[in-house]
Amino acid sequence: MVTQYGYVLMFVVFALGFGALNIFILSPLLRFKSNDDVQKTVYECGMEPIGTPYIPIDIRFYLFALLFVIFDVESLFLFPWAVVFRELGWMGFADMLVFIAVLFLGLVFTWRRGALKWES
Repeated sequence: MVTQYGYVLMFVVFALGFGALNIFILSPLLRFKSNDDVQKTVYECGMEPIGTPYIPIDIRFYLFALLFVIFDVESLFLFPWAVVFRELGWMGFADMLVFIAVLFLGLVFTWRRGALKWES
């Protein structure tokens, strides 16, 4: 008789086997194989690629994207709170004010550190 842990173990083994099958067996069979340099180039509206595609990315873009994701995900907590606002009462309102204050302090901190400046 298989216990609950047995089902979990079977699921993990199946998932790992499925991933290994795709990576090690199916991928080499289905990949694009060509030695022609023209077919290996990236299609960019018919223009010849100039230079290397590997350029250094400015860290400001990464920081801005990371800040966007953090504040965007945290702002998603406002919607469920607004749905159950009346059931939470004043304590829920106070908790959300503290949450928004922490978000605002994080924004002020990143603004003072210069993470939102685009000029050099």
